[in-house]
Amino acid sequence: MPVLTVEEQLIEVQTAITAVMTNQAYSLGGRMVKRADLEFLHKRETYLRSALARENGQRPTAVAINFDGMGY
Repeated sequence: MPVLTVEEQLIEVQTAITAVMTNQAYSLGGRMVKRADLEFLHKRETYLRSALARENGQRPTAVAINFDGMGY
């Protein structure tokens, strides 16, 4: 099996999320089949989005936090 790029993995995860949203479990040939856990897929999607952004040279979003209660 070839190693998938980060972008290819992200597409697969997003396809799996769509499948889970459509039908979490189904019967196939008399056997019950359950798709991957949606929470895991969302965490994987977040990770892959960050990895793809890093590959494309994008920096993470910075958030300014003010602890003294004064506005900026």
